[in-house]
Amino acid sequence: MPKHILTRGHGRALSRHHKVAAAGVAALGAAAIGLSAVPSNASTTTTAEAPAETAKVAYSTQQIQGVKPDVNSQLAAAGVKVEQIAAKKQAAAEAAAKKQAAAEKKADAEAKAAKARQAAESASRSAERAEVKKAAPKTYGDNLDGWIREAMSIMKKHGIPGSYEGIHRNIMRESSGNPQAINLWDINAQNGIPSKGLLQVIPPTFEAYHVKGTPKDIYDPVANIVAACNYAADKYGTMDNVDSAY
Repeated sequence: MPKHILTRGHGRALSRHHKVAAAGVAALGAAAIGLSAVPSNASTTTTAEAPAETAKVAYSTQQIQGVKPDVNSQLAAAGVKVEQIAAKKQAAAEAAAKKQAAAEKKADAEAKAAKARQAAESASRSAERAEVKKAAPKTYGDNLDGWIREAMSIMKKHGIPGSYEGIHRNIMRESSGNPQAINLWDINAQNGIPSKGLLQVIPPTFEAYHVKGTPKDIYDPVANIVAACNYAADKYGTMDNVDSAY
């Protein structure tokens, strides 16, 4: 191998061309040495492997297609989903509000119905009490006070005048309050029709002025008072105007 190829010449570094040439020569020398080392009767197979090619990288100034639309689609889908969730929440809130309103309306209606029932029941009880009170006869004492008051209630129904004081005063003068009193000495007694009862009524007068609804018994205190007051109203205007035998 020439020395001038492997050494620097003329004080300058090997050029790139010289380096390539030297590498080629060295490679050929090595191949020759390898061939001389193989026996003469041996066969050799030499396979030359091609140097692996470096993958080429493609560069482009064009915008990548399909990326932005996909992102936009995803954002749009997310927006739709958010709107759907909001719509569902709104619908649920509206449904809850309607349910609450319906419940309040129902409760109000039930309260009004209960109040109406209570009023109706109260009115019914009042009517029943009034009916019972109306149906139940008023009771009076079995004494002079009770007889006069009961007689006056009957007289009021029939329009017969007379005050408690006027009736009581005439009773005390005529019989001293004895419903069984009878006069056996006056002119009526002499004529065979003696005066009888609280207000000393003769039988013909009692029969003529008897008031329907009272016993037909001249000795009955209430019947006697009512008949006598009916007669006095006819003759004197009222029992209150009688101050002596009548």
